[in-house]
Amino acid sequence: MRNTRDRIRQALAFEAIGLTVVTPLIAWLFGGHMGEVGVLAVIGASLATFWHYAFNWSFDRLLLAARGRTDKTLPLRVVHALAFEGGLLVLMLPVIAWWLDVSLAQALAMDVVFAAFYVVYAFVFTWAYDRLVPPPAAEGDRRGFATGSCGCP
Repeated sequence: MRNTRDRIRQALAFEAIGLTVVTPLIAWLFGGHMGEVGVLAVIGASLATFWHYAFNWSFDRLLLAARGRTDKTLPLRVVHALAFEGGLLVLMLPVIAWWLDVSLAQALAMDVVFAAFYVVYAFVFTWAYDRLVPPPAAEGDRRGFATGSCGCP
């Protein structure tokens, strides 16, 4: 499993790249001001960074307990991305409504766009990160990390 330093590096890289792409996208789609959307994106990224660390730590622990290893198959990567973004969507909904002073319905529409972007992005980023910086084998991990081209067992 990844150590704390690696998890922090992974979370910060994820958020920095995501902010660079999503801020202008949301501002353009919803006709918002870059500054207002940018501050919201930074608030969201800060919340997401803590969520990213906690969620991935928990997800890896569950995988290790359930399967004896932490590598992720394609279906597990899909579940991982959807569960991560679903949790973040719930956390961000009231923040968006409050910051932009919009109804919960409007905030939900924006949140869904954020989430749709990040579901795809989380899947691609995590897969690429695992390929570029393979996780070390965990204590008790019977297989270590996958070496196949898709990360499948």
